Amino acid sequence: MKTIVLKGCGTALATPFRDGKVDYAAYRKLVERQLAAGIHFLVPLGSTAETPCLEDDERCELLKIARELCPDRPIVAGVGTNSLAATLRNIRMLEPYGPDAYLVVVPYYNKPTQDGMYEYFKAVAASTAKGIVMYNVPGRTGSNLHAATAVRAARDIPNVIAVKEASGDLNQIQEIIRNAPEGFSVLSGNDDQTWPLMACGGDGVISVASNLAPGLVVEMVEAAQSEEMARARDLNARLMPLFRDCFVESNPIPLKAGLAALGLCTPDMRSPLTTATAATMEIMKNTLSRL
Repeated sequence: MKTIVLKGCGTALATPFRDGKVDYAAYRKLVERQLAAGIHFLVPLGSTAETPCLEDDERCELLKIARELCPDRPIVAGVGTNSLAATLRNIRMLEPYGPDAYLVVVPYYNKPTQDGMYEYFKAVAASTAKGIVMYNVPGRTGSNLHAATAVRAARDIPNVIAVKEASGDLNQIQEIIRNAPEGFSVLSGNDDQTWPLMACGGDGVISVASNLAPGLVVEMVEAAQSEEMARARDLNARLMPLFRDCFVESNPIPLKAGLAALGLCTPDMRSPLTTATAATMEIMKNTLSRL
């Protein structure tokens, strides 16, 4: 049975740091800002959150805060690793904090086969009654979840409810949209492909840029949902410089620079990521000023 339906704009939340520690007060403000802007769902503990550099107690506290502030909109918590045992452990650890679904990345470094990916998602889904969102991001994992495998999982595994597609391959994404079962959501994992993905029948985005401009990204997505494609196109064009500049360095380095420019948190990162260069700080400041 499908647990929830994910549509619209979800924000891949950043994790603010100050003096090497998670800045929970700033995190609360980030979440509150998202909710005030009408965001449709939240995605803490993804790659944008620098999750590999978070301790277990920090992950739990971040999810606890998000759930406390957001009782009535879906929360999708990132749990994926390149080890089935570790992923299942993350689910057990986070389950008490009430996420509605889990974001599970294609296992990285191991380079599993398509059958290996399918069996992995099947095993993860069997461990929980919550929804599973498959996350395909070959640029980070080194492996591509083929359309046929994504559709197979969507059809066969009842609580596999969505895919976050960041392959950049619109042909592949359209194949999933055409063949996935009813109720399965196809979400963009790349901000600059949200509008074309939705024009092809996709369901929304898990966005980096909405950390910075949640209202505008929500407006674009809702225009596309309403089939106001000319308006969605114009908003996409307005946002495109932001979509581009969020990746002038590795995500979320420019994003943190942008949040700092808005006075929302420090630009601090955890190693091995480094704080944005002065050039990136200037780029983000200028881009945000022109929105």
